[in-house]
Amino acid sequence: MEKLMRNTFIYLSKNRLANRLAKRYGLRLGAQRFVSGETVEAAIERIRRFNAQGIKATIDHLGEFVTTRAEAEAATEAAIQALEALDRSAVDSYLSVKLTQLGLDIDEAFCLENMTRILTAAKGLGRFVRIDIEDYAHNAATLRLFRTLIERFGPETIGIAMQAYLHKSAKDLEALSVYRPNIRFVKGAYKEPPSIAYPEKAEVDRNYLRLVETHLVSGNYAAVATHDERIIEHVKAFAERAGIPKAQFEFQMLYGIKNELLAELAREGYAARVYIPYGDDWYGYYMRRLAERPENVLFVVRSLFRR
Repeated sequence: MEKLMRNTFIYLSKNRLANRLAKRYGLRLGAQRFVSGETVEAAIERIRRFNAQGIKATIDHLGEFVTTRAEAEAATEAAIQALEALDRSAVDSYLSVKLTQLGLDIDEAFCLENMTRILTAAKGLGRFVRIDIEDYAHNAATLRLFRTLIERFGPETIGIAMQAYLHKSAKDLEALSVYRPNIRFVKGAYKEPPSIAYPEKAEVDRNYLRLVETHLVSGNYAAVATHDERIIEHVKAFAERAGIPKAQFEFQMLYGIKNELLAELAREGYAARVYIPYGDDWYGYYMRRLAERPENVLFVVRSLFRR
């Protein structure tokens, strides 16, 4: 039943008609638990609350199904405006972006131009930008563009995410190690066949820990993005045994999921960061959050009935 629910929500996340229908209802469908609001100002207000608890942030201007240059250029402007808003507010946050929102499906060179504009603005403001990793169909192009961009701007300005459920991630990690990259490790939230991705959670978890440990031992910075308390405790114990300083890694969690645990990690002296999405194109992101955890669905249903 759990696998059926996951597959259903993954399918719905890619459905354009459902996306259009959902926008009519705004965030009233329960998405407000996982999406901070529709504006960057709403996201910054949430960031201030987390910063007050010693928790850093990253914001993501949501957007999917970008098919025109005008849409990609608008998303690029929104990213630059978000960086400027972060700078004005002086909050502790960086920016996360998805390349498909910036024109990757239109033209790779065009997407590179848009990312160059964003990173030029980020470097000028002393801000960091992370490329989110998407489905397997975009994986190779994303890594290709990342290598070009990190050579130009350096690891202090740009980082990337890596999915533990992909068989290829260990080789990708080895290939990227020359750049000393800042990598966010995630399990993976897209539906992929067993020929590409590990189908069982236990396999994904083992690979996740292998990737994180390899990256840390190599002296690189790791963003450990997980809500799995067993993985968190494993990483803490491994870092202590291996002499990895707390300054070399951080724990990340999604807005609306186990934020009290994130606060506890911050109180323990670990770097902690919350991923805060905002924008009116929230549907695909919301469906993937429901796909990941059945308890998220139960929460939404209960909240709807309380209205």
